[in-house]
Amino acid sequence: MNIVELIVTVCALANPNACSEKRFAFEATGSLKACLMEAQPYLAQWAGEHPDQRVAAFHCAWPDQEGKDL
Repeated sequence: MNIVELIVTVCALANPNACSEKRFAFEATGSLKACLMEAQPYLAQWAGEHPDQRVAAFHCAWPDQEGKDL
């Protein structure tokens, strides 16, 4: 298992232009592509616990590598 960063853009339902980025440490079984698939149930649970917000986008990155040219 690898720890990856799950980076989620969430927006308020009451104000769709009020968006923010949330970062979660996420355990994936291998690649960043695997993280994208494995994160979906986690995101569904998070969305259920935060009914006033919606997940607008998400992606995975290796910790400390987001935004760096590799």
